Amino acid sequence: MRVAVFGATGTVGRALLPALVREHEVVGVSRRPRRPEEGSGVLWVPADVTDPKGVAAALTGVEVAYHLVHSLGSRDFAERDRTAADVVAREAETAGVRQLVYLGGLGEEGAELSPHLRSRRETERRLAGGSVPLTTLRAAMIVGAGSAAFETIVALVNRLPVMLLPRWTSTPTQPVALADVARCLAGVCGREEAFGETYDLGGPEVMTYREMIERIARIRGRRPPLLEVPVLTPRLSALWLELVNPRNAGVARPLVEGLRNPTVARDDGIRGLVRFEPTPFDEAARAALAGGR
Repeated sequence: MRVAVFGATGTVGRALLPALVREHEVVGVSRRPRRPEEGSGVLWVPADVTDPKGVAAALTGVEVAYHLVHSLGSRDFAERDRTAADVVAREAETAGVRQLVYLGGLGEEGAELSPHLRSRRETERRLAGGSVPLTTLRAAMIVGAGSAAFETIVALVNRLPVMLLPRWTSTPTQPVALADVARCLAGVCGREEAFGETYDLGGPEVMTYREMIERIARIRGRRPPLLEVPVLTPRLSALWLELVNPRNAGVARPLVEGLRNPTVARDDGIRGLVRFEPTPFDEAARAALAGGR
């Protein structure tokens, strides 16, 4: 099959491409032109997901399209993502695409959902609004080199002599290895039984963010004192983070604001479709830390 990946140069996109090229003709879509990579098996096409003409050209002859795009780091990220989803859904319908695949985020619907996670759900709804069946995978924090959420936690561990633990560090989450996310995304490609379905995607362990911080610190050979500060809200935590990791603060801030929302998988239906042994957290974290150096 001919498969297009929007957001192919992102953390998840880069991990997904090798899994797809083994069985499919793959079109990697990026905002800027890229030189062909010998032996990669990927045909690169430049297109901005908010540009209908560019998206239409990228979808020529495509049967399955992956939407891995988000605009975190922009002040108007939610509006940009809504526009992109509308364009992709409309042009996929016109091009006769058989399946759209989207990677969203875990988190219960409701007023407490963070702006970032609300935007992820709105993107999902808009992609599903056309006639092309949508397959959605909702993932917890992705553990991998380049994952903004994971690297935000690592930055706190690496740079702070004393860890202040706000209330959100007691929130449960189910971090999932980047390799497992790529495996599951590739596994639903063209599978008619996955058309119109939504799957939760979490790792083999449920933990709090405090436990995650402690385990990353052990892997890094650090033992910073941990002090509980219940009044430090996610928003204040994000401002605090700007002092720790100013280069990525624009991306990290909306992510940190979402840490108050539990992100735990409620079903393991994906395991009946894609059979694999989930990667333990420590193993995934070591691989991510090694890859990020």
